[in-house]
Amino acid sequence: MRCEPWHRLCFSSMHYEELEIAVTETISAIVEQHRTGKMSPADTVARSFQRIRDHGDPAIFISLRAEAEAIAEAKALSGKDPALLPLYGVPFAVKDNIDVAGLPTTAACPAFSYAAKQDANTVARLRAAGAIVIGKTNLDQFATGLVGVRSPYGIPKNPVKGDLVSGGSSSGSAVAVSAGLVPFSLGTDTAGSGRVPAMLNNIVGLKPSLGLMSTSGVVPACRTLDCVSIFSLSVDDAMLALNVMAGYDSADPYSRERSVGPITEFPAGLKLGVPRKGLLKFFGDTQSESAYNTAAARLVALGASTVEVDIEPLYETARLLYEGPWVAERYLVIRNLLASQPDAVHPVTREITIAGAKISAADTFAALYRLEALKQAARKIFAQFDALVLPTAPTAYTVEQVLANPIELNSRLGTYTNFVNLLDLCGLAVPAAMRADGIPFGITLLAPGGKDAMLASVGRVFHADTKMKVGATGLSQSPLAPLPKALGKDEIALVAVGAHMSGMALNHELRALGARFVEATTTAPDYKLYALKGTTPPKPGMLRVDANSGSGIQVEVWALSPASFGKFVASLPPPMSIGNVTLADGKIAKGFLVEAEAIKGARDITSFGGWRAFMADTKAAV
Repeated sequence: MRCEPWHRLCFSSMHYEELEIAVTETISAIVEQHRTGKMSPADTVARSFQRIRDHGDPAIFISLRAEAEAIAEAKALSGKDPALLPLYGVPFAVKDNIDVAGLPTTAACPAFSYAAKQDANTVARLRAAGAIVIGKTNLDQFATGLVGVRSPYGIPKNPVKGDLVSGGSSSGSAVAVSAGLVPFSLGTDTAGSGRVPAMLNNIVGLKPSLGLMSTSGVVPACRTLDCVSIFSLSVDDAMLALNVMAGYDSADPYSRERSVGPITEFPAGLKLGVPRKGLLKFFGDTQSESAYNTAAARLVALGASTVEVDIEPLYETARLLYEGPWVAERYLVIRNLLASQPDAVHPVTREITIAGAKISAADTFAALYRLEALKQAARKIFAQFDALVLPTAPTAYTVEQVLANPIELNSRLGTYTNFVNLLDLCGLAVPAAMRADGIPFGITLLAPGGKDAMLASVGRVFHADTKMKVGATGLSQSPLAPLPKALGKDEIALVAVGAHMSGMALNHELRALGARFVEATTTAPDYKLYALKGTTPPKPGMLRVDANSGSGIQVEVWALSPASFGKFVASLPPPMSIGNVTLADGKIAKGFLVEAEAIKGARDITSFGGWRAFMADTKAAV
């Protein structure tokens, strides 16, 4: 794969002005445009490159793919079934500490740069779903910082308010989405890097549960805390990308058997935690304080109730992050570079990480013991409510202010983010208000790991209710898409595993019986998936196994009337059978299973996470 710095892009002879048609910028809308032929994936990719040129900020991207190569990849999608590609032709950007095959990975340090030989797991999953990589984005060097100014590749300009920092460390990824250059991007989040830039750029930032997405192919910051994050213009877009990337990865020691779960309507009886009076810190920023109070009141108006809680244990946890072994983790990644070429490391990054060399084993265990005690305290706090509502950041600073006081102001921006990964929480940062001074303000919803979908169910409704423009694009939010209806009183749920899923070869059999799509979800981690031999069309077999050797499999739930269910089961050919399938949320439904005898000689495809991903990969290889 060839790449080129942004400034080497030259104008093509194509008439790009013809591509600037009115297209809603959500992922789902772009995919619909592509599937209906109203716009081609190649045109959408070309439009992203043109927007990058027009925007004219050389500090957003560290490297870009060769435009012709990206367009050729988009054109090649025409040979695939669009129904199998949930991200059909959608362009995206990748933070430059995440590998993209054929492009350099720099972590914003030229001396560290290497040529990535294969895609990171998350990038590979996105590309298998039809998404097109545009380029690699700038960051605070080695993902150390929340400000976006610690890079030899320049300081990305905040497109919402030019004198503000863009936030970091995922600075370029957030700016690229806010400016409308791409509809979504990948960042990373260790101490708030997927949330603080979201607020400062007026976009959504999703920090998933630890281990939900693989970190294989990601340059570590703190390996025990790192996760890949998502920036987008809407919560629904972030969740669509999350569902594509989520899944166990045996190559990642920190990958976990976790599932996303379904988005629901705004939860009835929702109880939200808010800090007790006097515990919030805004560092004198009264506009942010007022915006937070207004956001909390908005959530109450939407139907939530609030309970005041003590968040001092969270503040104490945050202080551990830069006082203990997690600094040593950062040092471990670049200790050889610090020893051989110390001047190659940004001065502030060097000052922070070099302290990790002094952390003793005794210091490490003392910090780990204290963290366990704080986790106990946090569990008691979170037992009082469904989600905690905090400012994403207490205030905002200009580039000039941060350059003059780089460490203290950076620390302030992490007031409400630094403790999150240490406590294994998931988080969703959403825009809340545009202040009178033109500075964006946002809130973050936090919950224990595994509750990503619940946060999305709240955050999507809150964001829509603000009626704010998205990013710096000036575009209005798209109306919230209707959610699948719950199972009816007289309906029977059927779990589809393979060719009967939406867009697949045998889905018409379900629709002919009046079946209704309910949701896409995953099974409990008790199953293996096999590609059966000699079946036409190709079919998988899902086998229940011991939980220690199984995995969650991506499936769909369909609803049928009792009569239709009976007809369907009666027509099912061997070796397929219907049995009880346990879903990730613990619910049990009838679904496709296969007997152990039928998998002899079959290929184990569990690692793909589901039949759709396997089929997309198979077609890509043909």
